[in-house]
Amino acid sequence: MYRVSEALARSARSTGARSSARWLSWPTGLMAAVAWWLAAGVTLALPDLHEWESTMALAQVEATLGFALLVLALLPYRFSGPVTRLRYWGPWLVALGLVFAVWEVAVAKFGWLPRPFFAPPQGIVDVYLEDWERLGTCVLHTLRLWGVGYFFGVTLGGVAGTAIGWSTRAAYWLHPVLKVIGPVPANAWLPIVFFVFPTTFSGSVFLIALASGIPVTILTWSGVASVDKALYDVARTHGANRRFLVRHVAIPAALPHVFVGLFMGLYNSFAVLVVAELLGVKAGLGWYLQWATGWAAYGNVHAALLIMALMCSGLVTLLFMVRDRLLSWQKGLVRW
Repeated sequence: MYRVSEALARSARSTGARSSARWLSWPTGLMAAVAWWLAAGVTLALPDLHEWESTMALAQVEATLGFALLVLALLPYRFSGPVTRLRYWGPWLVALGLVFAVWEVAVAKFGWLPRPFFAPPQGIVDVYLEDWERLGTCVLHTLRLWGVGYFFGVTLGGVAGTAIGWSTRAAYWLHPVLKVIGPVPANAWLPIVFFVFPTTFSGSVFLIALASGIPVTILTWSGVASVDKALYDVARTHGANRRFLVRHVAIPAALPHVFVGLFMGLYNSFAVLVVAELLGVKAGLGWYLQWATGWAAYGNVHAALLIMALMCSGLVTLLFMVRDRLLSWQKGLVRW
């Protein structure tokens, strides 16, 4: 009798747990919705110290985001596809909602972080709405400059790294040069760039190519030099010549190292981008940062920095997709 009652109690508890969880498929989503509603309430309820045009619009966006998260949290499990994709980012959504609420309180409502050095969220939104045309032009110029510089940097770096890792003669001549120019920061090359290059654009391309090409060279060299010699022996037994060994054995085997260099070069190129756009260019995010700093328009500075961060993050994501496609054979061998 005791066992029967205990089994019934366990069954009742499990049934109650299932029924209580049935209406909430994503508890973290509910917490995120509350966090964003808190941010919307702070934005709308507390008075601003200064007048910003986008306060109401920002509060509406925050409240709408909270409502969308609530809907996703309440979806039944059989409709939980969007919830499954967002589940990983649930803690971040909670944290971002709280950050926006604290940001509002600290800057727009009580002024704990003083203007003009700090801008509230609606101040940055105002910058995007009022200066979107200039920012769009600067983004296009920056993408053009970065794209050309990064392309030349990774291309030449890949060729140089392959040569150093494959040929002892190339390593004899290029390795010392790499040791000399590798540690030198980009801004130290500015006097030489002004003298050598005929245009400011070509000088800026050189700085970005140098910053992105050095890590690609080093990691490609390391990858080619670390290829198992047994792979070359197997290819030679099938009649492979020197060119085939480089193109179809050394470079594919070194691709994991090459992609590490590409990621490092991408970050380095964005770090040098501001310096590269100081060479007299008339548009670009680096130029925009300097222009806004000169006018003490720190809201514009924050807006441009946010765009640069999103651009770099998007390019990194795209590079990850290319890597996953080309190195799909590594899945199961390496934990990504």
